Amino acid sequence: MLIRLQIFPQTLIHIHSPLTPVKSPNPRPNWRKQSQFLDGFRTSLSSHLNTPISDSGLRFRQKLLYIQSLKVNSSKALHKNPNFRSVPLDTVKSVEKCLYSMGIERSALGRILDMHPQLLTSDPYNDLYPVFDFLLNEVHIPYPDIQKSIIRCPRLLLCSVDNQLRPTLYFLKNLGFVGANAITCQNTLLLVYSVEGTLLPKLEFLQNLGFSFKEVVNMVVRSPGLLTYSIEKNFRPKVEYFLDEMKGDLATLRRFPQYFSFSLEGKIKPRHRVLVEHGFSLSLPEMLKVSDGEFNSRLIEMQLQLVDERHLK
Repeated sequence: MLIRLQIFPQTLIHIHSPLTPVKSPNPRPNWRKQSQFLDGFRTSLSSHLNTPISDSGLRFRQKLLYIQSLKVNSSKALHKNPNFRSVPLDTVKSVEKCLYSMGIERSALGRILDMHPQLLTSDPYNDLYPVFDFLLNEVHIPYPDIQKSIIRCPRLLLCSVDNQLRPTLYFLKNLGFVGANAITCQNTLLLVYSVEGTLLPKLEFLQNLGFSFKEVVNMVVRSPGLLTYSIEKNFRPKVEYFLDEMKGDLATLRRFPQYFSFSLEGKIKPRHRVLVEHGFSLSLPEMLKVSDGEFNSRLIEMQLQLVDERHLK
């Protein structure tokens, strides 16, 4: 469709002579009325738009300042927990009150929330108190030790009691973590591990080395930390070094499963190589359980003893 533009003669621009005064086509504006109109417009706009935006922005900034006062990285919190943007500040404060009621001080609280920003938007009564109730009444952790359990493993607060914590506790009890060997605040972190995905594969790896199931159970009950170690980063390289380089046997590992708790590169290899270089040998506990100073002193004693024996010959 064609639209025809009709130009009326009175709209054409007249060309005036420089000597002919040009009369302004528009009358002089009424600045007072215009100012009053703009003021009214600004007031109306502010009442409809600016005030809510300003209040929302202020509340959001208050939340950021609040978590920053707890030493929580606000950028990390927003990235890992986008829901934090929309929850009210009172929700976040209720999490602090809940954790504080269980003995967790503000300094530790900030570290926990920074590690797991998901907790910032959790519901204390649906998410947190059920975990505390489980630890108190089913795991039988004494109240003063609850905060120790949480500080050592904040992931407990993110786990479902029904789907994760209770099934793992049942498995560990059947394994032998009862009585004097029951779960304590020192090893409640075992409860966050999947039975099928983490715990069973580690038990099977130890069995495949040649240990019986009963021997494996005795080892992990005596040294629960075994269940926290990685197969590929801990078990496998340490077993290979022990059997191939140290010419050890499984009976030694059965008696001293703490071997896996020591650093391969930082302690096991250096100390073993020093002993081999000097022609000495020590049991695993003697080689690993002592400090660097005590180990060096023991090394000097063996060297002096060797010198004395040579002089006597």
